[in-house]
Amino acid sequence: MDDTRPFVYATRGIPPDGRGANMLKESCNFLIWEGNSFMPRDEMLLAVRGAEGLLVHPPDRVDRELLDAAGPQLKVVGTMSAGLEHIDLEECARRGVQVGYTPGTVTDSVAEFNVALTLAVCRRIKEGIDAVIHGGWGRWDNALYLSGIEIKESVIGIAGFGRIGFATAKRLKAFEPSKILYWDVGPLEYAKEIGAEFASFEELLNNSDILIVCVSLTDGTRGLFNVEAFKKMKPSVIFINTSRGAVVNQDDLYTALTTGQILAAGLDVTTPEPLPRDSPLLSLPNCTISPHMASASEITRNAMAELTARNIIAGLKGEKMPAPVCVEIVKSCSPQLEITRL
Repeated sequence: MDDTRPFVYATRGIPPDGRGANMLKESCNFLIWEGNSFMPRDEMLLAVRGAEGLLVHPPDRVDRELLDAAGPQLKVVGTMSAGLEHIDLEECARRGVQVGYTPGTVTDSVAEFNVALTLAVCRRIKEGIDAVIHGGWGRWDNALYLSGIEIKESVIGIAGFGRIGFATAKRLKAFEPSKILYWDVGPLEYAKEIGAEFASFEELLNNSDILIVCVSLTDGTRGLFNVEAFKKMKPSVIFINTSRGAVVNQDDLYTALTTGQILAAGLDVTTPEPLPRDSPLLSLPNCTISPHMASASEITRNAMAELTARNIIAGLKGEKMPAPVCVEIVKSCSPQLEITRL
């Protein structure tokens, strides 16, 4: 072990031959959890002992317990995410531990995935694939068998119009919706570029044919999409969530999907993750669930890893990070919307 270099521990793998990994290998005594699943908490608490830097991913909790386990020499935490709900930012600040994150790196890949998941749910692709696999291809109950809905002439609603929400709307505009509505802290100047219209939360729920959730998880958004919200939606609405699982009450979503309150849903995020295989949501033909893969493109994951590496190396040197988290700014932001704003 090279004791002259700072010890940095990663709780999950990063692209092994990418620039981010190479930067950390060159600058640090860099060790990575080599398991192919989430790192067990008890093993994590042992592995981080003596680390000066930590590289983490959601949902790995960086809390008082983990910080105590690492020790007082810990200088920096770099999270390979734009979301910060897994990190106790105030406790890190109290201990003088810098925190860096990766805002902006995921915008394009998540926006593309939002379009893909929207199309998959609207056009019932999951049900079509199941029909091929299970012998239903030859059925023709009527001319509307497996018929879906088109984005053209629909009303698209986006909850949270930060980087990802805006990028998603720009892409969906090419499908010629009748209107794009967005809910945010208020009307936003850049929304005018694509003709998007500000709406209150209730107006968004009442009028959207396709509702896409692009908010961060905060105290104000936790459980935001619950029974009361689903009751206000059209029974024909397509509900898409790629933000954080905890913004949706999943029991209420199941009820909404099975009682006709809403038509269908697409989820890339759930609570917990991974979703248990016996989750009732997995039994529904009108609920498409993917394994939190919206940012999973080679370009994006390498960019996230490189920015995280730069954050960690800067923090170890006592220099300003490329993408630091400012606790006071986070605390002062609206409790209901994204903290990473344009």
